[in-house]
Amino acid sequence: MKIAEIRSLSANELVEKLNELKAELFHLRFQHAINQLDNPMRIKAVKRDIAKISTVIKENEMK
Repeated sequence: MKIAEIRSLSANELVEKLNELKAELFHLRFQHAINQLDNPMRIKAVKRDIAKISTVIKENEMK
């Protein structure tokens, strides 16, 4: 997900997307634990997306 796409979302959409990504990360970690994960690099990508969204949320709070 690009930062421009993230910044175009509303506050509610950001929180919703953050919750979706956290749930996805949980499922990816679970799959990794039972050795069923196809793409282990997806965990890294999801973590980065979570960090990007968290940063944008924090920026919006500081405005």
